[in-house]
Amino acid sequence: MERPVQSNRDLKVWQKAMDLAVEIYRLAARFPRSETYRLVAQITRAAASVPSNIAEGHARATRRHFANSVAIAKGSLMEAETFLMLALRLAYLTENEASVALGLITENSKMLTALRNRLKEPRE
Repeated sequence: MERPVQSNRDLKVWQKAMDLAVEIYRLAARFPRSETYRLVAQITRAAASVPSNIAEGHARATRRHFANSVAIAKGSLMEAETFLMLALRLAYLTENEASVALGLITENSKMLTALRNRLKEPRE
C-alpha cells in the first residue's frame, strides 16, 4: 500500500527531477571554465527549475495552478535537454557521459506529461 502524498518530496516525479538536477550539476562541473557564466549557468538553472516548479505547483491551492507549474517544469526540462545537446555538440561531454542525464530527461518528460494530463482531468 502506498503512503499518501504529504509533501512534494513524496512525489516520484519530484524525486526523479532532483536526480536529474544532481546529474546535470555533476556533468556541468566538467565543462570548461570559460563556460561558468554561460552554458554552466544556463543548464544548471534549467535543471534546478524542474523540481522547484513541481514543488511550487504542489504547494498551490488548485489543480489548475499545479498543472500550470508542471507545464513550466516541462519547459525547463526541455531547456536543460537543449543545453545538454549543445554541450555534446561542443564536445564538452561524450554521448556515454551524457547517457544517464538523457535517460532521466526522457523519464521526467513522460512523468510530467502524465501528471499534467491527470491534473487536467475533471475530478470525480
